[in-house]
Amino acid sequence: MGEVASAVDAIRSQIAILHDTCDTLSHRELVELLTELTTVLRSVPALEHRVLARLTAETEPRRLGEASWKKVLTTALRVSETEAKRRLAHAAALGPRQSMTGEPLAPVWEATAAAQARGALDAEHVKLIATFHDNLPSWVDVDTRASADRQLATLGAGLAPEDLKKAANRLAAMIDQDGPEPTDAERARKRGVTLGEQQADGMSKLSGWVTPEFRAVYEAIEAKLAAQGMCNPDDETPCVDSDPDDTQRRADTRSPAQRRHDAWLAVGRMALCSKNLGQHNGLPVTVIVSTTLQELEKGAGVAVTGGGSLLPMGDLIRMASHAFHYLAVFDQHTSQALYLGRTKRLASPAQRIVLHARDRGCSRPGCTVPGYWTQVHHVTDWKHGGTTDVDDLTLACGPENRMIDTTGWDTRKNAHGQIEWVPPPDLDTGQHRVNGYHHPERHLLPEDDNGP
Repeated sequence: MGEVASAVDAIRSQIAILHDTCDTLSHRELVELLTELTTVLRSVPALEHRVLARLTAETEPRRLGEASWKKVLTTALRVSETEAKRRLAHAAALGPRQSMTGEPLAPVWEATAAAQARGALDAEHVKLIATFHDNLPSWVDVDTRASADRQLATLGAGLAPEDLKKAANRLAAMIDQDGPEPTDAERARKRGVTLGEQQADGMSKLSGWVTPEFRAVYEAIEAKLAAQGMCNPDDETPCVDSDPDDTQRRADTRSPAQRRHDAWLAVGRMALCSKNLGQHNGLPVTVIVSTTLQELEKGAGVAVTGGGSLLPMGDLIRMASHAFHYLAVFDQHTSQALYLGRTKRLASPAQRIVLHARDRGCSRPGCTVPGYWTQVHHVTDWKHGGTTDVDDLTLACGPENRMIDTTGWDTRKNAHGQIEWVPPPDLDTGQHRVNGYHHPERHLLPEDDNGP
């Protein structure tokens, strides 16, 4: 490791020299310096690809203390899961490979990898080429893909990203001129629905692609529940089961898009009220909401759902009449649970509700999984004398909960009653040990209002 440290120190020294000489250069020389720096910086990812290629080929993430390579990067580098996924995908396509017998192989995108190593391609160029490869139909053969990669790598070295995008789109059209009849596998690969991040006004954008079967089901539901006068929230008694009368139809001023929204909201309410959805992580499938006594008494402010979204108090009160809900209430100043758990091996429903309100999601730092997708974790392992008391329990998503048994991670409660996740030595790079993602208000409110 001494050689590596020396090389990194040499890089820092050279950068320091450039800082010192920068103010003495002419404008022409500054442009030349900027060009040279850009070339060097563009080539750096090639080194990262080699590092990741060796790691992923020679060891397993669990030996480093994590359940996946994505988690290794998010923990060690403090990058987002999206960024970690991008780096791993690029390393797999642009990094060196080995055959089953250990013989070296060229990168999957050989031409692009070589151009990147020379510093000829920017991150935007590589992203566009990656998108081109990802969008190619599965029937395109290896030789055609390699030829396309050579063309795009050559073009990218001399074109701006905007021009390369146009060239890539034209090349894709030339490869797939007629657009072959999509197969079931292609449709299955493309399907997906995404609920976007909740915006400041509480709204979220829904987008995606649906299969022919999904659309057929959707059309039947829309014909009934999205018709004029149906499922209208402005009606004192919205029409859901029967047909709306003329008065309800005339009073309905919603747009078609608004009627479709209200129809799907009604479908969700019906599913929750049916009680036929079974259980999820120890609780009946239902809307779990937490708030404070102060906000509940005022009837103002926002509550937090088990999915991590914010729900205005007025909406919460209105929702209570439509489905079965658990409402966990916390005292705002002490953050103490009003309902304590019972000691046994598995957490009771009451304890799970309290943990939803207290933790709101996975308590491991860097994890953004909301409460609905978590399990109950014993801070002190049950096998080592831990008790199933609400103050010694926390929420953890499935992968994090399971990896405690197979890695060197540990959990403990600190002096403030917060749950800390202690990493193994190989991954201990000074990161935070308490997850604040699910409690952003702690960064905004005065200390005497938000507790420790």
